[in-house]
Amino acid sequence: MSLKNPAALEFLQSRRSRPAKTLVAPAPTRDELLPLLTAAARSPDHGKLEPWRFIVLEKGAMPRLATLTETCGQKLGKSPEDIVKARNQFDMGHLAVVVIEVHKPSEKIPAVEQTYSAGAVCLALLNAALAAGWGANWLSGWQTHDRDFCVDAFGLANSERVAGLIHIATEGTVPPERPRPDIEALTEWVME
Repeated sequence: MSLKNPAALEFLQSRRSRPAKTLVAPAPTRDELLPLLTAAARSPDHGKLEPWRFIVLEKGAMPRLATLTETCGQKLGKSPEDIVKARNQFDMGHLAVVVIEVHKPSEKIPAVEQTYSAGAVCLALLNAALAAGWGANWLSGWQTHDRDFCVDAFGLANSERVAGLIHIATEGTVPPERPRPDIEALTEWVME
């Protein structure tokens, strides 16, 4: 028997990410972060493969990642503006959890389902952080799609890639509401 949870439904219907650039100190402690990671790990995982893992970037790791981002941007021929924008998530970051998709060979579970599971973990972590009262934002960026950056920054294996960086800290300002999808326009009802 399922139990209704109106508060959870209301939260999900009104949730709003907080822009990473508006997040300020303090960030969660390790003890405060562990329940959020636990909640994220309860995401759908067909086959119980756990096709993801976490890397927690604390404040001290951010300067190295900002420098690696700049180096990557120069290598890729990115504009100075693009490099500054990409660096900012690390230059201004207080704590981020990198959700790593770990592709696991399986005859039963297609790779795309493993990708979906890693994405579900990103959203679950984002929502857990927001529900716990933190400001949070899910980012990635062009550098996270560059293999050399991912190896240098996170030590990723060939079977791994970045699903997302979930920045978590204190909400500095309340973001304005933004237009939301028209559910009626996006929904098709099939009756036969």
